[in-house]
Amino acid sequence: MKRATSLRRTLLIGILAPICLFVAVDTFFLYRQALSAINTAYDRTLLASAKSIGELLKVEGVGEQAQISTTIPYAALEAFEADNRSRMFYRVSSTRGKLIDGFEDLPLWQGTLPDKGPYAALVDFYDSQFRGDAIRMAVLLQPVASENGLGMAIIQVGETLELRQVLARQILVETLWRQALLIFVLAAMVIWVVQRATRPVRRMSLELQARPVGDLSPIAATDAPRELQPLIVGTNDVMARLNSLLKHQKRFIRDTSHQLRTPLAVLKTQVQSALRGDVAPLVALQEIKHTVERATYLANQMLALSKVEQLRQQADATVLNWASSLRDVTLDISPLIAEKNLDFEIHTENTHILAHDWMLRELSRNLLHNAIKYSPVGGALSVRLEVQGLFAQLTIRDSGQGISAELQERLFQPFSAGDIRTGSGLGLAICLEVVKALKGSIALTNRHGRDDSQHPGKLTTGKVIGLDTVVRLPLEDHRSRASGANTS
Repeated sequence: MKRATSLRRTLLIGILAPICLFVAVDTFFLYRQALSAINTAYDRTLLASAKSIGELLKVEGVGEQAQISTTIPYAALEAFEADNRSRMFYRVSSTRGKLIDGFEDLPLWQGTLPDKGPYAALVDFYDSQFRGDAIRMAVLLQPVASENGLGMAIIQVGETLELRQVLARQILVETLWRQALLIFVLAAMVIWVVQRATRPVRRMSLELQARPVGDLSPIAATDAPRELQPLIVGTNDVMARLNSLLKHQKRFIRDTSHQLRTPLAVLKTQVQSALRGDVAPLVALQEIKHTVERATYLANQMLALSKVEQLRQQADATVLNWASSLRDVTLDISPLIAEKNLDFEIHTENTHILAHDWMLRELSRNLLHNAIKYSPVGGALSVRLEVQGLFAQLTIRDSGQGISAELQERLFQPFSAGDIRTGSGLGLAICLEVVKALKGSIALTNRHGRDDSQHPGKLTTGKVIGLDTVVRLPLEDHRSRASGANTS
């Protein structure tokens, strides 16, 4: 199992790692700059020592005949040595490389003067090796003049690097200490900020763990950061859907146990009566058959009502042509239409709905079943499916007796059938749940007409000549608007 990552650790690493990298790079360049500054300062000392030697030179003659001489006491260089931690070496040569004074084994300068040096003198600085030690060299081309001559001398002064290295190390250590202190302060601040930022998450976690089993109330975290609000909203949405699903399941179990208890009790009584011989066997079987059919129909309707809620939670709905589903259902129940000899008419337009196929078929089947059931023999029944703006509108007009005001108030409630002997009272409840799942609307309205026998040519509102069932479902935005119409 993959180990879960820590938000706190991720934030700490994500913030401190770039800072540490920057500090390391900054320390490296700072050390280089400090070393360059040290070299610049001590190079000035080398130049001063070379100039002090140049002041002690003497010359006899001019040009190639010039003879440069000097007597340089070592004490002349002691003033430029620091704390006996560095040693200095010098060599004075003619332009032809002839040694005049100093250390004979000091390597002769072979370089060239820079085009633009840092000092107003003919001087060059470079690194070299002498007697196994790394040294820093300064070369000064010193003109020598006197009353008796004029010439040019090459003065080389070298210094070992102990003092420079000690100072560079001190600067590096002090820099590292300051940078380490900076990292420590930054780490402490980051930890404090991360702890403070993740406090709402930890508090919500503790609150959720302390909740009793079955508590799916929304999370109240108004003080949570804005970045956590989408997570809280999403969690509350999931909990609301779970709560709705659990309530539906509880209601389903309660209703199932309550509604099936009666037909099962009746069935038990009928079987006992048949066993005792109270009724003829054929009559008993017919009664049992009727009870089983009613219980089966009730169970199927209750399962259909439960399936609506299950499909509501699924996200695999597709774009369907409601006209096609409606005509298929009409074809399936055409024997019922023919049995009542109804004057049937259907008109459909292509209407594309985002839904599950079962939902559209179950909605159409239940509405048509109700219309057929309550239409008189030889009556009229019309079905019309058309586009109304952004909605698909299904209108079913039967020629029944309509519904009473008392029944209309509870018509869509489960087990509120118009005739408890012929229905389960779940058909319209299923239709309402389907319509709500598809974000539509449904309405049943009594249709009034003319009573020619009492008021010829006048429209009366007291005579109900049928029931209009109107269902409106939103059309799919990307549906094809090239819709055609079929009439039969």
